[in-house]
Amino acid sequence: MLVLVNTNRMSPPIAPIGLDYIAACAQKAGIEVEILDLGLTDKPDKAMKDYFSMNNPELIGVTFRNADDCFWPSADWFVPNLKDTVENIRSLTNAPIVLGGIGFSIFARTILEYTGVDFGICGDGEISTVELVKQLRGSRNFANVPGLLWRDKNKVSRASGPQMHGQDIHAAIIVENPPSWPDPVSLGTSRDFVDNKAYFKRGGQCGLETKRGCNRNCIYCADPLAKGTKLRLRNPSEVVDEIQSLLKQDINVLHICDSEFNLSRSHALEVCMEINRRSLGDKVRWYTYMSPSPFDAELAGQMAQAGCVGIDFTGDSACESMLRTYNQTHSRNNLADGVKLCRENGMAVMIDLLLGGPGETPQTVKETIDFIKKINPDCVGATLGMRIYPRTAMEKYVTEQEQRGNLEAIRRKYTGPLNLLIPTFYISEQLGEKPAELVKDFINGDRRFFEPAGEDSSDYNYNDNTPLINAIQNGARGAFWHILNKLNQAS
Repeated sequence: MLVLVNTNRMSPPIAPIGLDYIAACAQKAGIEVEILDLGLTDKPDKAMKDYFSMNNPELIGVTFRNADDCFWPSADWFVPNLKDTVENIRSLTNAPIVLGGIGFSIFARTILEYTGVDFGICGDGEISTVELVKQLRGSRNFANVPGLLWRDKNKVSRASGPQMHGQDIHAAIIVENPPSWPDPVSLGTSRDFVDNKAYFKRGGQCGLETKRGCNRNCIYCADPLAKGTKLRLRNPSEVVDEIQSLLKQDINVLHICDSEFNLSRSHALEVCMEINRRSLGDKVRWYTYMSPSPFDAELAGQMAQAGCVGIDFTGDSACESMLRTYNQTHSRNNLADGVKLCRENGMAVMIDLLLGGPGETPQTVKETIDFIKKINPDCVGATLGMRIYPRTAMEKYVTEQEQRGNLEAIRRKYTGPLNLLIPTFYISEQLGEKPAELVKDFINGDRRFFEPAGEDSSDYNYNDNTPLINAIQNGARGAFWHILNKLNQAS
């Protein structure tokens, strides 16, 4: 039996759609599969002890969605908890453990070494997990498993480190197979392995994917690391089959989990047209992330007809020089046009800003905030601080700064050499010693903005956000930003 374990305990809870997809693929391959969901229990240690006292799986798949909360100044790091969970499972069963998920894929080798698990899967988990089960049952030719990280016991090296207490030992070499990014993407549509109704009740929405991968080159983004640099599309008919499966479970508020729904525009349009062909637009409400470009009247109209009620645009900045620094392809006029199209089609609109990148100054921040106020979105996320991920342009930039002894722009809660596995952020030193206060001054109390906080508190971080949790318990449904914006406007 294959057991899939959800370790994500962020609140409000987010359904582990990846496990739903993997379970469907495993079942189709004739593998018995169950899900142990630690996201829906108040006592995860007891849940694991009770489960493994009654079950003896042949493989345990552990998903790891977030390495941290991605917010400065909270910088809440989840990797140590993952290690604790792995060690707990180890004490309860001898079954091999494989790690996967977005959070794992970004830091795959480092997390494998840190946690000591047997295997890891970088990239998509569906086909790879099934193939790993087959190899464990057969010839154990792990080189045939896409995206697998594994220890080759036939190849050893002398290694030492903090986990070995400084002692030199012979260690099996970790082999990394090429990432698993099948193209096209085909996923199960039944969505009946995870308790999605419970997540809908406690989290206010459920997610699905229309594609994977991102072909943009933003200097900070980790999505291409985990999902690939090519857009890998699902058949629109398959996507809408999944929507209908969720509707049959009385789940009618959804969130499209794509990096950017409108990349590609033609595929987004086809998905909306398929929803409209089946006359589902009045039965479902959904939200999505989007790039400000490409976006036009035809796509906006089809989205609204298909049930889209809210768009969160990746704006980053409204200063042209900062947009070029971030390697964004849109202009600030695209932001203005996007807000206008949302207004014309009755869709709520949020713009997410990413303030404080290389070259950011008080003048560029003011230019951005003034322009955003002028174009009048429903709400604005004024995130301050850029999370630095490995294998991105920001890593190269920060490494060069470190070599020059210039770490004034680095914000972190640890000492010693930079370790990007631990939350590490960049905030332009030109914003001064109190950048959050600077941004707040420019916002000047505008209720449309989710303001950044100072270093002694968190900002509009969704994780453990008490007003958000309470609103969902009281019946609010929708994207977290939309719920918080309604609360903000009502207060």
